[in-house]
Amino acid sequence: MTSETDTAADPTAVWDVFRAAVDRELDEFFDSPRNRVPSSPGFPVMWDRIRHQVVGGKLIRPRLTHIAWRSFAGESSTDSGREAECVRLAASFEMLHAALIVHDDVVDRDWRRRGRPTVGELFRRDAVQAGAPEGEAEHAGESAAILAGDLLLAGALRLATTCTEDPGRGRAVADVVFEAVTASAAGELDDLLLSLHRYGAEHPGVQDILDMERLKTATYSFEAPLRAGALLAGAPEEQAQRLARAGAQLGVAYQVVDDVLGTFGAPELTGKSVDADLNSGKATVLTAHGMQTPAVREVLAELAAGRTTVASARAALTTSGAQEAAVAVATDLVDRARATLDGLPLPAAQRAELDALCHHVLNRDS
Repeated sequence: MTSETDTAADPTAVWDVFRAAVDRELDEFFDSPRNRVPSSPGFPVMWDRIRHQVVGGKLIRPRLTHIAWRSFAGESSTDSGREAECVRLAASFEMLHAALIVHDDVVDRDWRRRGRPTVGELFRRDAVQAGAPEGEAEHAGESAAILAGDLLLAGALRLATTCTEDPGRGRAVADVVFEAVTASAAGELDDLLLSLHRYGAEHPGVQDILDMERLKTATYSFEAPLRAGALLAGAPEEQAQRLARAGAQLGVAYQVVDDVLGTFGAPELTGKSVDADLNSGKATVLTAHGMQTPAVREVLAELAAGRTTVASARAALTTSGAQEAAVAVATDLVDRARATLDGLPLPAAQRAELDALCHHVLNRDS
């Protein structure tokens, strides 16, 4: 745990210590006998695989939780007992992230994540080796992934609801986490329904896509960690809400940039294909802008019908100025987030970290 005040300690060193504590919290969760089912022959395999799903992320959500908590904890930031509460809450958000991406991989029919086979893909391979035909093997993999996501979700909620013994702060934090889960489910559903435009429905507009991206990802990835971390520290509700509002703006900007990288990024840096979004007919700010141009509408329709290539669609989007338009949307959102943060009494160290995050959102390449 940290032992120096925020003004004296190097933010990177403080974060490194906190990150190690979050890793230990997650290890303890997976090692705990209470979270195992020894009578099930398949459970130990799944448990090991979902543990690896949690490991290796960027830990954006735990970091935001920690920044928010330190912003309002005051002298409590040097109290190891109080910081342990924040560690547990931060770990819950990382586990929640793992749960939601396991389910998202099922919805999107993705079999690789972070350059590795997904949980569902590993079980699919097991089924193939057992002699199952391909269709049944895919069903087995998807079914196992749904169960794995459910386990991670239950774990995330257990960590969140036991992060503090203070009933007032505990209830406030739990409400934020439950609301984030609900929002993400609604956003995942909206994303699925919006993608149906490729079968003839009207393409969603830019605001429809931004609303979906806030619900699906920005709420649980940015908004909720900031709000919950602040409330755990005892922040006034109005200030926690304002911090969350800045998080929502940043989170949506992050997703807009993610969509840009998903079409125009470098696969060796992003770790994902630049063809998948266009091939699947995913509705993004890029395609919403492009659909305003007849040439893009035509080429996207041809792509959906299998009569042209992704390269042609990407070229049409480039000509329409879709990439520049999407970056402008993300830049405006980040500017609004900075303005929202201006109204908060944040310590200089934490404001600097959030400013660095604003810069990262717009300038990242992975």
